Amino acid sequence: MIRGFCLAGAASIALACSAPAIAGNTLIAPGQRVLVARSTLAVTPATEWNKLGARPGTNGEIWTMDGDDLNKITFYGGIIEGKTLFRQADKRNRPLPKVSSTMLMTDIPALLENSYRIALGTSLMSIERMEPTRFAGADGINFTYSYIRQGEDLHRKGEARAAMIGGKLWMITYEAPQLYYFDKSVAGFRQIADSAGF
Repeated sequence: MIRGFCLAGAASIALACSAPAIAGNTLIAPGQRVLVARSTLAVTPATEWNKLGARPGTNGEIWTMDGDDLNKITFYGGIIEGKTLFRQADKRNRPLPKVSSTMLMTDIPALLENSYRIALGTSLMSIERMEPTRFAGADGINFTYSYIRQGEDLHRKGEARAAMIGGKLWMITYEAPQLYYFDKSVAGFRQIADSAGF
């Protein structure tokens, strides 16, 4: 077990703050039908993924193959009116945009883009392609995007599928560095997105 240590107080008294480095992570076996993002949305991956214990928000969940900096799928499970995609870090000065039950399909990419610009502090994000699709048995949108995180030079590419169902936002995104890693796992994301349903 890997343990971390915290220093506290002026006298630098060491206090043990032990916790496993991968606390809460779960292996998702191929062929297993699983509910995601604390919701009724279920998917069946064809390959093995790791579900991370950390969540981007109350109704979010992250899976990865090689580490979330190298490739990740994020599930957003039924986000209701007035809620955000991510936890608010600075609600007073930098409030995140909120889901509206009357959002149009074309509003969803803009919601993700504006959320990223605030949450990641980046002005370098663009939505590249949008087209209608079927997602989780409903009319939805498929879109691609790219961005660079604040303080980095690494170009990241993303693809998403989303729909407003029952006045709630349901979305799955996939992101990875543009070079090598995006193409490495994008087929796995598409298979998972195709399998999504209730």
